[in-house]
Amino acid sequence: MRRRTLLSGGAALAVVAAGAGAGWWLTGTPAAPAAVTRVPTGSVTVTRTDLSTTSIVSGTLGYVGTYRVYTGETGTVTWMPEPGQVITRGRPVFAIDNRPVRLFYGSKPAWRSLSPGVTDGPDVRALEDNLTALGYAGDLTVDGHFTHATAAALRRWQRATHQPVTGRLDLGAVTFQPGRMRVTALGAQVGAPAGGGGPLVTGTSTTVAVTLAIPVTESHAVHPHDAVTVIMPTGQSVPGRVTRLSTVASAPMPDDQGRGSQLPTIGAVVTLARQVAGAGFDQAPVEVHVTDASVKNALVVPITALVALAGGGYGLYLLDGGARRLIGVTTGLFSDTQVEVKGGDLHEGAKVEVPAA
Repeated sequence: MRRRTLLSGGAALAVVAAGAGAGWWLTGTPAAPAAVTRVPTGSVTVTRTDLSTTSIVSGTLGYVGTYRVYTGETGTVTWMPEPGQVITRGRPVFAIDNRPVRLFYGSKPAWRSLSPGVTDGPDVRALEDNLTALGYAGDLTVDGHFTHATAAALRRWQRATHQPVTGRLDLGAVTFQPGRMRVTALGAQVGAPAGGGGPLVTGTSTTVAVTLAIPVTESHAVHPHDAVTVIMPTGQSVPGRVTRLSTVASAPMPDDQGRGSQLPTIGAVVTLARQVAGAGFDQAPVEVHVTDASVKNALVVPITALVALAGGGYGLYLLDGGARRLIGVTTGLFSDTQVEVKGGDLHEGAKVEVPAA
């Protein structure tokens, strides 16, 4: 049973106390005074179930990461992708003077040409990784050292993609990006001169995630690796997990009228367990339900069954056949209209008294 938090323990006391005029506030020892006027009552069964409380955080569903593809080449732009297009490893990102610039996966941008004799480096390893992934490795060893096997693999790739077969990777022939790229914006049109300084193509990853801006007063409710539930714009519930949580609060941002928001916020990212569920959504508002507290296999009754005792704490009227007696109970987790209760005489299936609906 998963329920949204609506009442805290103090709020539950207020609910019970609100029935004082109707005879639900006991002014003596834990026994019903004879002079108290009774109100119509019913009964419910004590159940055993799981209970939880949930905080709701607003978020934005979209594609994470920002990819920017620059070029130092001069010439004329002769081909560009379409916004929304997904470019994978080895595929062209754009073309200048009819020469495609292709996508390779890597964590660092290219900064030099690669050929036999260059010093070892992460760019050489990234080249070898991509040639291997594309099926051109041969006897290549991925070690960051440009060998004759590296040059041979490079020539096989160049031949297969109709490039000049040189065994050398010129600077600008590929762009290294973290992974598959979803195109979001173009910095030039076909026919325009290249090399203007800005990115020629801008994109994102293909990973769908929810970004959160959590007020600092609620940041205690969210932790790295927390399992959460994302309520999609369609109403569908999709499981997710907190994959990134900032350790630094951001200052309040002013609104359109120049007024600041109420509180600083902590940034977080929730990744969906089912990526396909988020396909087609970009910058869509969603709700993220975060479990604050939970208890397994608890004895549970409606909050309205609780009786506030004059000496403090709570009790329940236990119904046993025709008998009605008041027992003291210890309350645990409050969740929505339910509460966890513990007591020596309490067991699953017992009947307790509640005000009649």
